[in-house]
This record gives sequence, C-alpha cells and structure tokens, in this order.
Amino acid sequence: MADLETFRTETRAWLEANCPPDMRTPTEDEDDVVWGGRNPAYKSEGQRLWLERMAAKGWTTPEWPTEYGGGGLSREEAKILAGEMRALGCRSPLSSFGIWMLGPALLKYGNEEQKRRFLPEIVRGEIRWCQGYSEPGSGSDLASLQTKAEDRGDHYLVNGAKIWTSYADKADWIFCLVRTDMAAPKHEGISFLLFDMASPGVSTKPILLISGKSPFCQTFFDDVKVPKEQLVGTLNKGWEIAKYLLTHERNSISSMGGRAHRPVHQVAADSIGLDDRGELADPLLRSDVAHLEIDEIAFELAMERAGDLAKRRQIHPAYSSVLKYYGSELNKRRHEILMSAGGSDSLEWESERSDHGAAARAWLRTKANSIEGGTSEVQLNIVAKRILELPGA
Repeated sequence: MADLETFRTETRAWLEANCPPDMRTPTEDEDDVVWGGRNPAYKSEGQRLWLERMAAKGWTTPEWPTEYGGGGLSREEAKILAGEMRALGCRSPLSSFGIWMLGPALLKYGNEEQKRRFLPEIVRGEIRWCQGYSEPGSGSDLASLQTKAEDRGDHYLVNGAKIWTSYADKADWIFCLVRTDMAAPKHEGISFLLFDMASPGVSTKPILLISGKSPFCQTFFDDVKVPKEQLVGTLNKGWEIAKYLLTHERNSISSMGGRAHRPVHQVAADSIGLDDRGELADPLLRSDVAHLEIDEIAFELAMERAGDLAKRRQIHPAYSSVLKYYGSELNKRRHEILMSAGGSDSLEWESERSDHGAAARAWLRTKANSIEGGTSEVQLNIVAKRILELPGA
C-alpha cells in the first residue's frame, strides 16, 4: 500500500505538471477528440503535447507491456492513474480502435514481428485503425460473412464489402475478417487480416444517420493485395480472434454508461433551474435523474469488478455482453433525460444557440448504441444462453 501511495503522489504531481490547461476541460465536440494517425489533426497545441507526453510514458496504454511501448503498470496502478486523471479533469489523450480492440487481440494472437511493428505505433497514436466486420448481408449473423481472400502465393487477393465501418474514410489501416475457405462451415474458414487502407482497390462511402452526422461508412475491396505476413493467428481460425476482439469492443462501448464529466443533474439545473431548497424544480425529473445517477455509480462499480475478475482470470467470457447491454441502455436513458430537461429547446436543430442541435443530435446518435457492437437483443440472448443457461435459450 505504501508503494501505491507513493505512485499516487508521483502520478498526481506529474499530471499537474504535464497536462496542458486546455486538456483539463470537458470535450465539447468531435474536434476535441484526438484520434491520431498518419496525418493527425489537432485542434490545439495542447492536444499534441498531451498525446506526446502521455505516449512517451506509455500511459495511453498503461497496462500494456513496456517492450511494446506501454506503461507496464499493474491494474492497481492503472486504476490510480485513471482516478488522478479524473480528479484533475484530464481528458483522454487518445481515442483509438487500436487501443480498445486490435491491441488486445495482437497481444494474445499476434506474432512477435506483428507486435513490435504495430503496437508501438498504436501507443504513440501514429496509426489509426478501423474495423472490417459487418457486411450488408452479415450483421448479427457475422459468421455468414462473404468477403473473400484468395491465396495468390505470396499474398491474398481480397474482394467484397463491409458496412458500418466506423471512420473508414479517415483510417490508415483496417483489421478485417475474410473468408479463406468458402467450403468450410460458416464459423470456420474465416481469417483475420491487417492491411493498409491506402492499398489499391480499397474505397469508402460515408453513411448518413438520422442525427445528420455519422462516423459510419461502407467499405469496398476490389482485388486488394494483402501480404501474407499480415495474417494474424492461424489461417481459417480467425473466428476465435474475432470473438475475443468483440469482448473488448463491447467493453469499450459499455464504458459510455459511466458518469459523464458533467453530471446530468448539473446539466438539468441549467435548463429548468432550482427550487428554494436548491433542488431541481421538477420533482419527476429529479426522481429520474436520481435513479440514473445511482445506476451510473452501480455500473461503474460493476465495470471495476469485471476488471478485477479479468485480472484473476475468473470472469465469464460472455460477461462483456452484460456490460455492453447495460452501458448502451444507460447512455440512451441519460440522453432521454437531457432531452426532457431541455424541453422544446432541445428539439432545436440548426442555430448557434443550440450548438447546431447538439442535444438532439446526441440523443439520436444514442439509438445506434444498442445496435453497434452487437444489438441489445443479441446481447440478451448471449446472457440467457451462456451465463444464465436458461432452458431453450
């Protein structure tokens, strides 16, 4: 415990000295999020410095091994780092599918050359990834995917299409599920490939959502050549990697269920005001907010417990479905309450006063939370079958 308290003290001092002032405020829009990549876009010098400083310590991926650029922290130390960042109001220095999804899969299934090639770049934010999983005819039934990779000697030739490929139009590389044995049963004959989005034959087309904005794209592959050394794991055994990666994707999506930088009751107070007792003036809304914020705290504790169980290798493999389901639904509830608190003003769509309809657009965007990464219905089926073992599930 003494060592952990020393670490806490040193971490707090380092954060206070190195986190730029503009990185200690809540994010306001998409431009406040740093995704990195080959051609990174920074809204401010503070963003660039914060990423550079955190990456140099390996704290963009605090628990990854130091030999791959990570921080090498224990889970207890990583929790302290997260807590001190939260206390100081520090933003995350980097958002990355490489960190949330691909990195853990490479650590487990990648060969040494792949780890040393890709992981340090992910840590430093030098490569931006997208995910090639869903297809127009293969969504919830992902294993029925038809994008194929043919063996052409020293490379694979990839043809097909993916859909709902988040930020594909901005990504440098893609981690992609392809069918390498067309005759095998659908859960077999699938392989896991990595390739550059600048490869000849790769094209993307944005997909607009009801919010008026969208990170989603459809992605097309026409005779794309992929070197064989970019196959991760064993040929035709990619479904195992796919399932493992999905647990990390669902965990990352579920994190949206945690408390926001600015609590809902504070946002609601700005809209409807307080009564003479200093409470939200609308008693029904006050009750909804109280229930939500209690559930947010309970969910954060469940996430922390899941992390501790995972470290001890005692967690159920399907528990990520519990977290993904509840986190998604909790975030939808949060934005429903924010819309209620704003009244008719929340429906405003275009003006500067409403930040171009930020509240309404965010509310509409949450409808995708219960679809992306596996629908809420699919998650409930997984929980019923694999965790509760209900008859007939």
